[in-house]
Amino acid sequence: MTPPQRRRRFPKEAPKEKPALPAQEPGGPGGQGGEGGDGETREPERLYVVTGQAEGGDRAELDLVTLIVACADAPPTAQPEQSALLRLCQAPMSVAELSAYLNLPFSVVTVLLTELLTAELVQARAPIVRSELPDRSLLEAVMHGLQKL
Repeated sequence: MTPPQRRRRFPKEAPKEKPALPAQEPGGPGGQGGEGGDGETREPERLYVVTGQAEGGDRAELDLVTLIVACADAPPTAQPEQSALLRLCQAPMSVAELSAYLNLPFSVVTVLLTELLTAELVQARAPIVRSELPDRSLLEAVMHGLQKL
């Protein structure tokens, strides 16, 4: 029996010269969705526009595993990214998941969440910290219970 042959989805061709693209505005179609169809990356200016100018530069102490839960619906004045955050947070979701679903860097998501936390539209729940070692008395009680069986 012969192994199956792999076929390429697209035939291998010589790389073509890409024409120079005109500079797009931060709110334009190329700045919104991460990587465009031609492989161009997100523009840093767009991320600055999303986060806005920080008043004090203070951010909420958020970890990657901090759970975020929405308390209210998005107000009509909310940015599209904030509205998307509030829609995603109807059920508890970690900051890392939010960053992945929105395709935004962690730092941008923390700035957006800080604004939502100060407006009391979301709540942040600290992750449950498990103790490193179980209680010795509990282990001894389980051991003695198993020995009596």
